[in-house]
Amino acid sequence: MFSDFPSLLRPGDLLVVNDTKVLRCRLRAVRRSGGAVEVFLLSPLGPSGTEGDRWDALARPSKRLGEGEEFLVGGFLRLRLRRRSGEGRWEVELSAGDVPVAEALERVGEVPLPPYIRRRPGDPAAAEDADRYQTVYAATPGSVAAPTAGLHFDDDLLRELSGSGVSFARVTLSVGYGTFSPIRTEEVEAFEIHPEEYRLGPEAAEAINGTRARGGRIIAVGTTAVRTLESCAREDGTVAPSAGTTRRFLFPGHRFLAVDAMLTNFHLPRSSLLALVMAFAGIEPVREAYREAVGREYRFFSYGDAMFIA
Repeated sequence: MFSDFPSLLRPGDLLVVNDTKVLRCRLRAVRRSGGAVEVFLLSPLGPSGTEGDRWDALARPSKRLGEGEEFLVGGFLRLRLRRRSGEGRWEVELSAGDVPVAEALERVGEVPLPPYIRRRPGDPAAAEDADRYQTVYAATPGSVAAPTAGLHFDDDLLRELSGSGVSFARVTLSVGYGTFSPIRTEEVEAFEIHPEEYRLGPEAAEAINGTRARGGRIIAVGTTAVRTLESCAREDGTVAPSAGTTRRFLFPGHRFLAVDAMLTNFHLPRSSLLALVMAFAGIEPVREAYREAVGREYRFFSYGDAMFIA
């Protein structure tokens, strides 16, 4: 059980978590014709302000929509389709008068649950999703999906870990839509991952480097924490404070510099997430672990089971 996780750790270990917060980025509106429109915001295209926020987004029914169309979401958030980007994607502009767009999204947007989690109108679970689909340490808005390895933790477990001599450091990686795109290239090396914003601050760098110097383990909670750490790693295994955009795709053959162990959920075939796990633990050991998981009917996907690789 995940409640046994503390028994796998040692005093002096450092857990590195991704404190990103999932945006309420699914918007529903009605066209003048009466038809329903759904817009899924993917990532901002420029600095945020009180007016004129531009976003990369998915919209449906995409083929029936036209450039320049405007909708009102929740009575006060105005959404305009600026131009098509192809494959159902649009550049959209959001404005809410004097209300910051981020605040407007919190009021009228919905948490973008994965498509395999279905909620019917009136389902009591739907009201709980906004909390359930966030880690307990989520703090920095910016993601379109949760860093799901962190969903296993609750406040009691965090306190138990802290009391046993395990420390924590926070990094931020804004999980984008492209993270879950399947690898469609024939050669895995040719796959290009979607760019994602990240930040590893001075406090986290100090904690990571101090743990490394004392001989403790750096344990990444989730593939997003792994990618952030490896994007900031030096050859000696230390990290430098950094912020920017990463397209770091980790696949078998990568030499890990900053991560000693990782906690991760079970991932879909032909995904960049599974490629990262295979790079870390080895292709055949991971295949064997997945055969065991399938045979024992472990749960996959966002609310599924986890594995600890050390």
